[in-house]
Amino acid sequence: MPELDRRVGRDAAGDAVDWHAMSVEATLAALGTGVDGLNADEAAQRRTRHGPNELARDRAPAPLAVFAAQFADVMIVVLVAAAALAAALGDVVDAIVIAAIVVLNATLGAVQEIRALRALAALRALAAPTATVLRDGKPEVVGAADLVPGEAVLLEAGRVVPADLRLVHAAALRIDESALTGESVPIDKDPRQALAPAVAVGDRVTIAHGGTVVTHGRGLGIVVATGMRTELGRIATLLRETQSVQTPLQRRLAAFGRRLTAVVLAICVAVFLAGWLRGEPPLQMLLTAVSLAVAAIPEALPAVIGIALALGARRMAAVNALARRLPAVESLGAVTYVCTDKTGTLTANRMRIDRWWCEGLAVSEPRRSGAWTTLLESLAVSHDARAGTDGRTVGDPTEVAMLEAAAAAGVDPTALHTRLPRIAELPFETERRCMTTIHRLPDGSWRSITKGAVEVIVAKSTRTTAGGAQGSFDASAVLAAAETMGREGRRVLAFAVRDWPQAPIASPDEVERDLSFVGLVGMIDPPRDGVRDAVATCQTAGIVPVMITGDHPATARAVALQLGIAADGDEVVTGAELATMTPAEFAARIRRIRIYARVAPEQKTRIVEALQAAGEIVAMTGDGVNDAPALQRADIGIAMGASGTDVARGASGLVLLDDDFTTIVRAIREGRRIYDNLRRFVRYVLTTNSGELWTIAAAPFLGLPVPLLPIHLLWINLVTDGVPGVALAAEPAEPDVMRRPPRAPRESLFAHGLGLHALLVGLLMGVLALGLYAWTRGFQPECASTVAFTALCFMQLAHALAVRSERASLFSLGWGSNRALLAAVGGTVVLQLLLVYLPWANALFRTAPLDTVQLAACGLAAAVIVAAVEGEKWVRRRRLRLSAMPD
Repeated sequence: MPELDRRVGRDAAGDAVDWHAMSVEATLAALGTGVDGLNADEAAQRRTRHGPNELARDRAPAPLAVFAAQFADVMIVVLVAAAALAAALGDVVDAIVIAAIVVLNATLGAVQEIRALRALAALRALAAPTATVLRDGKPEVVGAADLVPGEAVLLEAGRVVPADLRLVHAAALRIDESALTGESVPIDKDPRQALAPAVAVGDRVTIAHGGTVVTHGRGLGIVVATGMRTELGRIATLLRETQSVQTPLQRRLAAFGRRLTAVVLAICVAVFLAGWLRGEPPLQMLLTAVSLAVAAIPEALPAVIGIALALGARRMAAVNALARRLPAVESLGAVTYVCTDKTGTLTANRMRIDRWWCEGLAVSEPRRSGAWTTLLESLAVSHDARAGTDGRTVGDPTEVAMLEAAAAAGVDPTALHTRLPRIAELPFETERRCMTTIHRLPDGSWRSITKGAVEVIVAKSTRTTAGGAQGSFDASAVLAAAETMGREGRRVLAFAVRDWPQAPIASPDEVERDLSFVGLVGMIDPPRDGVRDAVATCQTAGIVPVMITGDHPATARAVALQLGIAADGDEVVTGAELATMTPAEFAARIRRIRIYARVAPEQKTRIVEALQAAGEIVAMTGDGVNDAPALQRADIGIAMGASGTDVARGASGLVLLDDDFTTIVRAIREGRRIYDNLRRFVRYVLTTNSGELWTIAAAPFLGLPVPLLPIHLLWINLVTDGVPGVALAAEPAEPDVMRRPPRAPRESLFAHGLGLHALLVGLLMGVLALGLYAWTRGFQPECASTVAFTALCFMQLAHALAVRSERASLFSLGWGSNRALLAAVGGTVVLQLLLVYLPWANALFRTAPLDTVQLAACGLAAAVIVAAVEGEKWVRRRRLRLSAMPD
């Protein structure tokens, strides 16, 4: 026996101890305890050595520190610098508005990050508040935090397991471990089984893990690990050590900010030096450089992106997808792999009998004669499931499925319980692998009904009931039928009966022999409605669905084949197999694997990281504590809202309110629409800012004064850019949004000609604005600045309408398909005209009224921009048609 150090759960060499593989006697000896537990003095001494049975608490950062961290973004730094410089030069209004936008953006980011820190707090809440222990052989209730290794803990139905226990005794003990393993069915525990060290968590039937729930029976276990040394604590450690990754949008905006900063600084320095060398006053050239910075930096970009993501989050909430972090809304549009749990997401998380075998027939619907009647009656009465107060059936999932199947076949369980009252019961035990109920029949005789594992019932049966009469028993036919059901992923139960002239002796050896075999039922957690179509939609959209589950490989394969996630011949990789793969071997196979079964928590994270290393954008779904590290590591973590744990929700970016895979597909469609709209806004704002930049930068080189004042630029950037930009976020999804592959994970925001468009169309705007400025200066110089200002405003609004699609013509989209944009453009035109024609606005914005010819010239410039953009789209459509033509 290894010498154990004070960190119980590891030996003196620091290696983990496989408690599940040790015998009860070896465990008691290693911990220096007995089945009667510890005395109070020994428990107190161990508590001093081992500390409380609690998960470690990270010190949460102060809200002010979280808020300050939001200012590390390059774009934010540039905006802060621009605001400070504007204030230093007297442009107080500019400085205040820019600063307000920056503070609002930082506040939103800080609030989201503080919420994310609640994941570990939710994990700690899973710990049981109290536990019943044996002290000197007598039961005593203590706080769960006071448990120490070596304690003897009593378990019963409904209690949360307070620590990791090596079971000593178990009477029909079943534990729901779905929070740790994802297994949909409670696990039958057997402390006497001999297990190998390399056994998955879901197969450790000799251990009761802390944080899981006892659903049936009773048991006694010895505490072998507490606090961070438990399986729950190991997952908490993974969660603390797992670094969340930036979303694709965050990475793109960071790269965009760095590029924009370099370009802006280079242009500002060049303009300042050119003017200074030409003899212009340095202060004036510095003011011009600041104007350039204000023109080039899209002050409205953070706000518009935030609004666009918030609107997208609202639309997602309408389809039962709640975004916890706004960038996660856009991340869905970039997803290339969806790693999804099976239970509750692809399936209904409710067992259902869908296959029957009786009298030699395998059918999907039961009959109502002969042995079929006996089988249906057995399903109705041989369990503890019952109708709840809310009308739903409550109890063990397997027994609920039995009762519902009998009722669906026309059996009245209430009337049958009256006709066949249950007098006695032999509870399920793992060593027997069956359960028997004993009932009194109306004629005064007795019947025992035994159900359990097929091979056990077959071994106990000597005959069969067929057509209501006794017949010879063909065990091979039964076993073959059961094997067929098992290969299809069903959980198979066998039923047998025995009639008695008088009450049988209630002992297993006497009652559970010489049985009459009745039939088999196969049950499965059925796929949710619409999931198969949703999987097909994913595949059409170039998204690869992958199943990662804690369930049995056969069950996983059956569901994956049924849903189209995998095809015949596709391999199922288990956690044990994955553990033997080298990183190179796994990387070579990662894109071919569609099903993972019996995986450990750290393996889920390994799968996500391997896909990310291969350049994929990964969405990971999960509901249990075991899923939290992978949810946090994925590009977009998707937690279950109805059945998921608080830990999973806290580590995720998106929560499904209905736990349905089809909701993920709807959310992905919305994410793609959002990204398309963000690209529309970036195309729009970069082009308009480019136009402003060309107008200001080129004027001194042409011997012209700077035509726009800083307040003009602020108006254009915050109103002319911002209002239509928000409206562009409401643009409907294009028809082919889910018929095209995901964008490349490393695709730049400037891809597909966006950067060239912004440069050239912006140059055209600058040429037209300077041309109109120079023309007006020749005969009415006091209106020249207003003409340039108004022309830029009109051209930018026309550009907003033209960029609603990168390919489709403005005139084919339909003017009424985005009424918000029409209203935004119309309202901004009215506001611009008010600045031009209201006297008080003339004084504030230093504008002058324009005559009809000047106003018409501004409108003509806007028409030129529409024509130019439409021409560009015509060229793009023609290239696409030519590329699609066969050689």
